[in-house]
Amino acid sequence: MNHPALSPVSKSAEGWPIWSILIVDDEAGMRNFLVKTLVPRCHSVMSAGSAEEGAELLRENHVDLIILDISLPGRSGVAWLKDLREQGFSGEVILITAFADLDTAIEALRAGASDFILKPFRVPQILNAVKHCYDRSSLARENFVLRRSLSTRLPAGDGLVGHSHVMSQLRQSLRRVAGVNSTVLLQGESGTGKELAARALHDMSPRASGPFVPLNCAAVSPELIERELFGHATGVIQGTPKAQDGLFYYAQGGTLFLDEVAELPLPLQATLLRTLEDHKIRPVGSQQLLHVDVRIIAASNKSLAGEVSAGRFRKDLYYRLQVVELTLPPLREHKEDLPELVHHFVGQLAPLLGVAPLSINANEMDYLRQYDWPGNVRELRNLLERSLILGALNVSALYAQASPRERVASVALRAGTTDLLTLERQHILSVLDSVHGDKTRAAQLLGVSRRTLERRCAEWAVG
Repeated sequence: MNHPALSPVSKSAEGWPIWSILIVDDEAGMRNFLVKTLVPRCHSVMSAGSAEEGAELLRENHVDLIILDISLPGRSGVAWLKDLREQGFSGEVILITAFADLDTAIEALRAGASDFILKPFRVPQILNAVKHCYDRSSLARENFVLRRSLSTRLPAGDGLVGHSHVMSQLRQSLRRVAGVNSTVLLQGESGTGKELAARALHDMSPRASGPFVPLNCAAVSPELIERELFGHATGVIQGTPKAQDGLFYYAQGGTLFLDEVAELPLPLQATLLRTLEDHKIRPVGSQQLLHVDVRIIAASNKSLAGEVSAGRFRKDLYYRLQVVELTLPPLREHKEDLPELVHHFVGQLAPLLGVAPLSINANEMDYLRQYDWPGNVRELRNLLERSLILGALNVSALYAQASPRERVASVALRAGTTDLLTLERQHILSVLDSVHGDKTRAAQLLGVSRRTLERRCAEWAVG
């Protein structure tokens, strides 16, 4: 029998979790006592009089905790628990019994019980046991999130740095949006700091004490991403009999960040839309619907409106995601933040690398301002990390892919001159040298005719 509690929230007024509990006991009086005790405190409470009835409820409902009597008609609680663990049930289990000795307790714990209580017990005893199970489950979930955060963490020293007008506007927008529970869509080029903005939204929100779970949708194959998000039931994956929880489950009470959301397959987009609408997920291969209390922040370096026009992204999902839409500026639009960004990255990276801080002079900073930074802040950070390792500003990588204007600036930097004729001569000779004197190729790279190039070479008496 199912005994739903009041409308679910992150925790009840008394601080109890949203948990689904299954009570399996052949004594009606004990079932009623436990139901009466737990219904006001938990999301839903179900009860059954035998292992067979409990198994039927378990097939149809998500269960976080089972309170299980050892002595059941037909099949003992310990035997059923062993089967549950072999089938992949990972929830908490409290075993209760009126008759027990040390051997029974050891057998119960070996079977996978989380706790063991002797009848008769009082309300505080069962509540403490449930709280203990919840705390242990929460710790396991936090450890998973922490391991995932460490494996996908941002490079050390990253942050939303800068006090230009566009960055100040972005911070103001993030503060306004953080306090509401609406879905947020972050758009911007690669390397602009979309995950940093998502983390800032989470940290400033009422969900800050909950988990922040990121997923790069482009980094997971289309065949696996549904199971990654929603989890899967027992037996779905050949060779892996155990069930597995998805990222929605681990993000309960917190934020799920879907980076590169444009890469989601169309069928999965429909599933995500349904989850956003009804706040429920269905693990792959399962009939159970699990309530989720998760805020979604999505991000894309592609225009989702353009993806909708191209038929690669659902229009209804786009509108559902863009309740609030923020665009992160590319670095070329706030180059006035470069000195602050350089100081920040050098200060953070030098101790991590175990090297001396890098001193960048005015000429070098001028060159950084000349460059357009197609890789944005991430490219700047990578440049500074390489430069710290080498002990000097390493502009060669930028120079290799720079525009002609930026190459001239690089020549000026290295030559220490601002005379235009000198700069032109040095730049042309540098390009000629890079193509081993091939004037046709050099003219193509310079964007001039071969005749113009030959005239310049003649003026400088260059063969």
